Amino acid sequence: MRAFLVERYGGEAGVRAGDVPDPRVGADDVLIRIHAASVNPLDLKTRDGEFKAILPYRVPFILGNDLAGVVVGVGAAVSRFAVGDEVYARPGKDRIGTFADLIAVHQDDVAIKPATLTMAEAASLPLVALTSWQALVERAHLRPGQKVLIHAGSGGVGTIAIQLARHLGVTVATTTSTANVDLVKSLGADIIVDYTKQAFETVLHDYDVVLDPLGGQNLTKSLRVLKPGGKLISIAGPPDAAFAREIGANPIIRLAMSALSFRIRRRARHHRVTYSFLFMKASGDQLRELTSLIDAGAIRPVVDRVFPFTETRQALAYVEAGRARAGKVVVTMTSGTALPG
Repeated sequence: MRAFLVERYGGEAGVRAGDVPDPRVGADDVLIRIHAASVNPLDLKTRDGEFKAILPYRVPFILGNDLAGVVVGVGAAVSRFAVGDEVYARPGKDRIGTFADLIAVHQDDVAIKPATLTMAEAASLPLVALTSWQALVERAHLRPGQKVLIHAGSGGVGTIAIQLARHLGVTVATTTSTANVDLVKSLGADIIVDYTKQAFETVLHDYDVVLDPLGGQNLTKSLRVLKPGGKLISIAGPPDAAFAREIGANPIIRLAMSALSFRIRRRARHHRVTYSFLFMKASGDQLRELTSLIDAGAIRPVVDRVFPFTETRQALAYVEAGRARAGKVVVTMTSGTALPG
């Protein structure tokens, strides 16, 4: 089958197109012919080796973290799916590889595709929708009447998190550029801070939760907008010891992660709030919850651009250069099209 592989860590030059054997299908696996996959910042960080300490993929490996497609085979123990089902998924972190014709995914990580979406639209959602759910529902436990700040509202996570937070009945603030003010307003943001004109930390106060996909100085500034007891949840900040325990890291890695996050955790305690790092997990059950919201119209995907599968490297470069105006970038497969040499 066709695939885009990371041959060596360290940048664009390490990714190549090639033919690889079809995946093996275990007893609990669903074999999916991929119709579309989307590009995430996680793909770039994985390609560059930023997560080697916690995600030690052995090169060469197939890149890609979410998909939509059709079931073409099932393992002996699979009970939830049948050949012909249209599905979408974020494979488990140990079984990535969606920039390919086929993938075998554990049945627990797969869900029936929302009926109201195209394959390209569905492929844009699993990773960012699960991230939003796990941050706002699982970890933050948002309740009606609370206030949440979602940074980078026009980004992949932001566009979905705004809609989910709105559905949960909370007041939603977001940061964005002038060009995307109308978009985030249409998604349900109540308060919009144009970061080209205002510093969010000077105009927002007494928030219950901040969801941060940016990291860096944004973390420190975010502490100032939280009320005592508030929560800063980051998907881009330094990992913490709780995350290290969650993934079963060895004591040395746990200590290193605790040290990396020491400064922001200390500052959070000073503000009487908490900081935590979130690395989303695959979950078919949560995708099914999200599917009901999608088909009911509470959440809609935002797709910036669609590339053909043969231009997957260009799609990665497009995202890396920050050229996406809003939402996600998707690659779609065309059966029989040869990969570039």
